[in-house]
Amino acid sequence: METGSPQNAGPVETGATAQAAGPVGAEGEPTGAEGEPVWIALPPRLLRMRRLLLVVWLGLLTLATGLLLGLLAGPGWAAFAALPLGVLVWGWVLLERNWRSWRYAERADDLLLSRGVLWRQETVVPYGRMQLVEVTSGPVERHFGLASVQLHTAAAATDATIPGLDPAEAERLRDRLTELGEARSAGL
Repeated sequence: METGSPQNAGPVETGATAQAAGPVGAEGEPTGAEGEPVWIALPPRLLRMRRLLLVVWLGLLTLATGLLLGLLAGPGWAAFAALPLGVLVWGWVLLERNWRSWRYAERADDLLLSRGVLWRQETVVPYGRMQLVEVTSGPVERHFGLASVQLHTAAAATDATIPGLDPAEAERLRDRLTELGEARSAGL
């Protein structure tokens, strides 16, 4: 594997700290050692939030399955309540792998998004094609201090979302992308 690929990049730096790290390219964007963009990982709070939701929902499912099978079919059948616990352990590991796969990088002319464990997906969103950049945060996300940035472009297939950012980073990214989008679309 290449050293600059997003696949092997761990949860390095998040937010504005990654912006200050490394050399800066010709257009002012941060670059890596060989001109590669600096990939910014999602904050660990997103992983904690998703794992908590997994434990709550599968814990309730385990309890309900055990009670219902124990009361309706007999105590021997209540052992099937262990199935959701197995799914919980499997989901615990998969959530971390999924969280580690998400990254984004700001370049001079576009925003790169990379995600996926088995099927890697990289999306390039040109600044000039952005029509709307919005920051959303549901009640659970707000409790964990997280927000998502959603990008809407002229082509509906390239709409992209960056989940689980710090609210300050989400607002900074929204403002920067809006500013760059307006500047690039004026030149079209």
